[in-house]
Amino acid sequence: MLVQVLRVVLAIVILGTWEITTRVGCYGPDSGTCVVDPFFFGQPSGIWTQLVKWVQVGTAQGPLWEQIAVTLEETVLGFAIGVVLGIIFGVALGRNRLLSDVLGPYIKAMNAMPRVVLGSIFTIALGLEMPSKVALAVVLVFFVVFFNAFQGVREVDRDLLANARILGASQRQLSRHVILPSALSWILASLHTSFGFALVGAIVGEYLGARKGIGLMIATAQGTFNANGVFAAMFILAVVAIVAEALVTKLEDRLIKWRPNAITEVSI
Repeated sequence: MLVQVLRVVLAIVILGTWEITTRVGCYGPDSGTCVVDPFFFGQPSGIWTQLVKWVQVGTAQGPLWEQIAVTLEETVLGFAIGVVLGIIFGVALGRNRLLSDVLGPYIKAMNAMPRVVLGSIFTIALGLEMPSKVALAVVLVFFVVFFNAFQGVREVDRDLLANARILGASQRQLSRHVILPSALSWILASLHTSFGFALVGAIVGEYLGARKGIGLMIATAQGTFNANGVFAAMFILAVVAIVAEALVTKLEDRLIKWRPNAITEVSI
C-alpha cells in the first residue's frame, strides 16, 4: 500500500511541477517568458486535452483505437516471430559447437550493426503496410532472445546432462526435459526487454512510413509542431508497455514456479 501511495505522490509531484513551470511567466506583461516553454515541451493539461480529443473525435489517420490495434498487431507478430526464431537458433548454436564457431562471427557482426536503420530498407522492399514493421520488430527481438537462449544452453549443468545420458535419455529427451527447462529462466528474462524492442521496431517502422499506427501519429504531431500530441502518443505507448510487462511477469511466474522468492528485505 505504501509503495502505491508513494508512486502516486511522485507522479503528482512530477506532473504538477511540469504544469506549473509551463505556466509561470506565461501571462501578463512578461508573457512569452515561461520557465518551460509549452510550445516545445507541452504541458500535462494539454496532453490530457489531446488524449480526450483523440478518444472523442479520432486522429488524423482515423479512430484512436484503430491506430493502437495496428501498432499492437505489428508488435505482437514481430515479438512472437522474433522469440521463436531466437529460441530455435539460440538452442541450436548453443548445443552445436561447430555451428556456433562457424556462424558466431557473422551473428556478432550483424548484432553490432545499428539495426534500426534497416527500417528504411524494409520500407523500400516491403512497402508501407504491416510486413515492413513486423520485419523490423523481428530483427530487434531476435538478437535479444538469441543471445539469452544461447547462453542459457551453455550454462546447463554438465553433471545433470551426464546423469541424464547415463539413464538413457535421447538427444530429443535431453533437449525437452533438461536443456530447455534449464535455459528457460534465461529465455524468459529476455522477454521483458524484447517486447519493448518489438514495440520500438513497430513505432520506428511506422515513423519512417505507414498508413496507420501510433508511430505515424507521432510523426504527424511532430510535423505540425504539436508537442502535446507527441507526448500523448508516448503516454499511450507507456501504458501498452506497462501492460505487456505485467503479462510477461505473470507468464514468467507461471512457468518458473520452482524459482525461490526474491529477497525483499535484508536485516543487518
